[in-house]
Amino acid sequence: MPSPHAESYADIRAAVRRLCADFPGPYWRALDREMAYPSAFVEALTRSGFLAALIPEAYGGAGLPLSAAAAILEEIQRAGCNGGACHAQMYTMGTVLRHGSEAQKERWLPEIAAGTIRLQAFGVTEPTSGTDTTALKTTARREGDHYVVNGQKIWTSRAEHSDLMLLLARTTPRDQVAKKTEGLSVFLLDMRAARQEGLSIRPIRTMMNHATTEVFFDNVKVPAENLVGEEGKGFRYILSGMNAERILIAAECIGDAKWFLEKAAAYARERVLFGRPIGQNQGVQFPLAKAYAEMRAAELMVNEAARLYEAGLDCGAEANMAKMLAADASWAAANACVQTHGGFGFAEEYDVERKFRETRLYQVAPISTNMILSYLAEHVLGLPRSY
Repeated sequence: MPSPHAESYADIRAAVRRLCADFPGPYWRALDREMAYPSAFVEALTRSGFLAALIPEAYGGAGLPLSAAAAILEEIQRAGCNGGACHAQMYTMGTVLRHGSEAQKERWLPEIAAGTIRLQAFGVTEPTSGTDTTALKTTARREGDHYVVNGQKIWTSRAEHSDLMLLLARTTPRDQVAKKTEGLSVFLLDMRAARQEGLSIRPIRTMMNHATTEVFFDNVKVPAENLVGEEGKGFRYILSGMNAERILIAAECIGDAKWFLEKAAAYARERVLFGRPIGQNQGVQFPLAKAYAEMRAAELMVNEAARLYEAGLDCGAEANMAKMLAADASWAAANACVQTHGGFGFAEEYDVERKFRETRLYQVAPISTNMILSYLAEHVLGLPRSY
């Protein structure tokens, strides 16, 4: 099933497919059984330079736009691999590149590009705040030339496999700011040092192998020079990272949808029952055809959101719609793929059930469908705020 946009970053896509061919289904199944991190896969992506795609050439990266990163992640998913093991290193770049100081970029980006330092952890969500980011309780108190961080984060994926964390914490109490979005600050936390003095990590086992954790901060010191941008303006800074995150994860969902549809179509052509291929039956054809149409529509929205992001224009609505539509499309394709395979869809050796579990996540994270609908209702349709 050729992509109508196969010519977009064709060389990059082909290179990603070649790399992913070295990590077939059995590799991921073995990891899935042990809930183990795909270190070899991430290392291969790092060596190839794909994880440094967004880092400017001056700092050792490829200097590519967000749409190129989207193509990389889409192809990873389309090949049956799992970009969730490393995608944060791409979407956190938005905040660092747009709001980090020159000194911070010179200090960290070359090592990230070289793979000697990993920026995989995004510390935002908390147990009591969820997607209500402004209600977070983790604090960072200034003491001389450093900040002292106390609090807790949850669903901080890849924290055990990261050297740096992009951390959002409250530097001014909520009752002392005019707007609840004020008083939040972003830090680049060196987790290697923090682990020695008050940072602890607890893994959380989930229905898919996503290396997610809960992180605790007990008087963790962060040098003042690790503050990104201005103190108290962090919520605005983090939004640029969140828009990039939604666009890139939407691209992953497009890749997932393509994998499911290609897998299901191939099986439907080959599987013979009652003397004919099951793909000849409209009851099999129609769900797959509908899922394909939904994927293509979502793909166009992902492209539009990336275009706006790259142009420096407001893309909040488009990034949210891209994520919602792509997640819906991948879930529809996943369901159709399982149904097409019948009982074999639940068999580990077909990889369908693994990918089915993985793509289900994106109905909930990094932002739930209901929150996206609320955002669109308020900010696009002008309806009263619902939360």
